[in-house]
Amino acid sequence: MTKRFVKIGEAAELLGVSIETLRRWEKSGELVRDRKTKGGTRYYEVGKLLNAENNDYATVCYARVSSNDQKLDLDRQQELLEAYCAAKGWRTQTIRDLGSGMN
Repeated sequence: MTKRFVKIGEAAELLGVSIETLRRWEKSGELVRDRKTKGGTRYYEVGKLLNAENNDYATVCYARVSSNDQKLDLDRQQELLEAYCAAKGWRTQTIRDLGSGMN
């Protein structure tokens, strides 16, 4: 499998943080760049950035309906979400929500 590397701007966008935040994380040791050119351009591996190689984290599934009358729908949502994640080989944690946005 080919590894994909991105520059700091795209890495920041992928993580939803600023470029300065990435630089701060690098300085503190929280984030390690994969490459740096002689000109100072930083490159990060996408898989490492998105933590794709770390299976310690669960994928969070969120199922929600707005009334008690839809409780069976909530069960079906949860089953569908968990089946999808199981097919992908992901460990899951499901959050179920029963309530109306009107209250």
